Amino acid sequence: MAHATTAEPAAPRAALSGALERHRVLAAAAFLAVFPLVAPFEALAVNILIHGLYALGFNLMFGYLGLLSFGHAALFGGGAYLCGIAIVHFGAPWWVAIPAGIAGAVAIAAIVGALAVRTRGIYFSMVTLALAQCFYYIFYQASDWTGGENGLRGVDLKAIALGPATLDFLDPRTRYYVVAAFVVLALWLLSRILASPFGAVIEAVRENEARARACGYDVTRTRLLAFVLSGAFCGLAGALNALHLSIVPIESMAIETSGLAVMMCLLGGMGTFFGPFVGAAVFLLLESIVSVWTVHWQLVVGAVFVLCVLFFPRGIWGSILHWAAGGGR
Repeated sequence: MAHATTAEPAAPRAALSGALERHRVLAAAAFLAVFPLVAPFEALAVNILIHGLYALGFNLMFGYLGLLSFGHAALFGGGAYLCGIAIVHFGAPWWVAIPAGIAGAVAIAAIVGALAVRTRGIYFSMVTLALAQCFYYIFYQASDWTGGENGLRGVDLKAIALGPATLDFLDPRTRYYVVAAFVVLALWLLSRILASPFGAVIEAVRENEARARACGYDVTRTRLLAFVLSGAFCGLAGALNALHLSIVPIESMAIETSGLAVMMCLLGGMGTFFGPFVGAAVFLLLESIVSVWTVHWQLVVGAVFVLCVLFFPRGIWGSILHWAAGGGR
């Protein structure tokens, strides 16, 4: 009887968790529609969306494929720079600049991935880190195109033309919903990828690489394709960040930006659909609030991160999902 009593309260939670999983893109769209109403200010909400999308791309490699990359800043920064260069140096419209940023990040991902996917474990992490630093140096030295240490300035997008309608991109609320539209599109695409046979292969490689190879799957090609897809999501996040800030700082390609993706993913829950956005929200909210009180906000955020890793090893969202499915601590 005690076992049945314990299981009964878990049933509604499991049903809710299952419904959320089946309609995850719709649930995300509904939440994002009202998110600016509860966020402290629109600029913070936009930052959460952009960095959540960046962490989402990283999560495809780390959470779903099981490979820890320290080079995703090259993908994020590359997307930002190529989008900015298209606007500043070529006068491209937004609907050309954003795909240019994605294409640039995909090209960088293809180069890094082709050299790194044949390695494993810490060697994969170190190769991606070294290659990302090479791209950082290239963009830093190409000051005529990138602005060097001062960053690329003048990425001004004042309006977005959608046929007969024109959206004022300088309005914070309009900017948020434009970015949210791209994020929902990216979430839908990721959902389709994870639900496809390729998504099953990704998780098979993560769980047992030798068995996946024995089943006839090309593990190296799977890793490379996953890295390129991850680059596409990160490149979109970088392009949106360039349009949001109107500048591309060289720090976009720094090693700290790669570490930021790792932290957000672990905070929210690696291998979960919404975890990267939860991690981005927690990190950026803490930064916004604590930095008002002290310049040592990183110490507080680091302490919170350590506590989350110790007491919520699945991440915040991962722990919520585990509890909703009827799991224990």
